[in-house]
Amino acid sequence: MNASDVVQFLKDHPGFFDDNPSLLTELTFTHPHAGQAISLTERQLLALRERIAQLEDKFAELLEFGEENDGISEKVHRLTLSLLEAEDFESIRQAIYTHLLEDFSVPHVAFRVWNSVLSRSSPEFSPVSEAVRFFTGDLGDPYCGPPNQDEVIAWFGPAARHIRSVALVPLARDDQPFGLLAMGSEDSERFYPEMGTLYVTRIGEMVACALRRQLG
Repeated sequence: MNASDVVQFLKDHPGFFDDNPSLLTELTFTHPHAGQAISLTERQLLALRERIAQLEDKFAELLEFGEENDGISEKVHRLTLSLLEAEDFESIRQAIYTHLLEDFSVPHVAFRVWNSVLSRSSPEFSPVSEAVRFFTGDLGDPYCGPPNQDEVIAWFGPAARHIRSVALVPLARDDQPFGLLAMGSEDSERFYPEMGTLYVTRIGEMVACALRRQLG
């Protein structure tokens, strides 16, 4: 009989120690930290304390994530209200830059729109290449990670050469992209492939909705 056989036997006979209570006082184990011999009951208490400590750490982590998500939700809500209150393109433009740059602390923000009925002289209506349009059309979800589109990174102006991570969010109408929202950072870990994109996606949807209302 090996150790796995013993383990399986005890699992198959959960009442074994009920039938043999004296073993609980006879069996001894090594203390995991101090090294001295302790009883089975003491070892179980130590295991429970360790498990409780692990659960407390996990609970604290979940609380931290919850508070972080609450903060992001509040910022998204403020952006939503600003976009709803915007009465023209300039107000929408101002809301996008103000909230993303200041409220969300994104260092660099730019966006472009195309195929619009209306046009403006602002940079947001500057022509974009077919390559950027095809790239945007192929995005099922926002792209988060290292810079991969030189033309888009150039939208950030002089800061472009310092950008180390980006979030590129398609702006769509009936699943057809008509623009691209770009956020950039000098921090390579600010936007990364494994990050959740729920809030980034929602921001893109709200911005697209506001722009569609004004631009047709």
